[in-house]
Amino acid sequence: MTSLQDQQELKGLVYGVCGVVIFSITLPATRIALTEFDPVFVGLGRAVVAAILSLVLLLVTRQSMPHWRFLPSFLVVVMGGIVGFPLLSTLAMQNASASHGAVIIGLLPLATALFGVWRAGERPSLTFWLFAIAGSSLVIIFALVSGKGMIQVSDLALLGAVGTASFGYAEGTILARTFGSWQVVCWALVLSFPFLLPIVWQYAPDTIPSVFSSAGLGFWYVSFFSMFLGFVAWYRGLFLGGIARVGQLQLLQPFLTILASALILGEPMTVSTLGFASGVLLCVALGRRNQIKK
Repeated sequence: MTSLQDQQELKGLVYGVCGVVIFSITLPATRIALTEFDPVFVGLGRAVVAAILSLVLLLVTRQSMPHWRFLPSFLVVVMGGIVGFPLLSTLAMQNASASHGAVIIGLLPLATALFGVWRAGERPSLTFWLFAIAGSSLVIIFALVSGKGMIQVSDLALLGAVGTASFGYAEGTILARTFGSWQVVCWALVLSFPFLLPIVWQYAPDTIPSVFSSAGLGFWYVSFFSMFLGFVAWYRGLFLGGIARVGQLQLLQPFLTILASALILGEPMTVSTLGFASGVLLCVALGRRNQIKK
């Protein structure tokens, strides 16, 4: 690397990879949690747990509370990444396999780049768009082949999750320019806490011991890792490396999720899956080499 900007982009990619790896286990962990817990509890309860962790971190590091004029932007982050994506993806996991959900979620990179262009003023090159669209097209084809050309309600829920999450990612990255990356995530979680707690309490399990079962471990994973550590790493990566470029890394997430689903849930992983994965990896590698104007 020859410049500070190049070093920041490299750090952004490293953080982005960490976030993607953490997120890739979210759907399998969610399916495990759903074996005992209500989907609303799983989808929103993770934010309640992460909000408590966030509040502790904010207090320990003595972060200043954001001005009220930033409230609308924080609400976008809350509705997108903290409520929309977790709840919709959890509802989808009641009927869809984690592998099937993974390929739909693969649309996130293109959606994130689109919102990045609109909200953050980024200007990806034409070549970047070609590779991003090519990779996303592979994901769509894979989803249709896996689903035998059928669009289910769970697919619509997953598409809704993609739309809300990508908008939240873009808005959160803009806020990170003022408050810092992990601070945005933590403040958004804390902001959501008083509104989500009554709902989560209503759908909470009747017996505490069930929290320590395999389903409980799944819930703790999506709460501590997916909702807290993963978000911190992901937003940091988007902030340092750019929304469009780092967002493209999520093209890898469907195939990491498929691998995790095979290892954790015993879901099938076919030769065709590896072929599509190779094609997407090539698109990511080539797209990363193309300059993104800001």
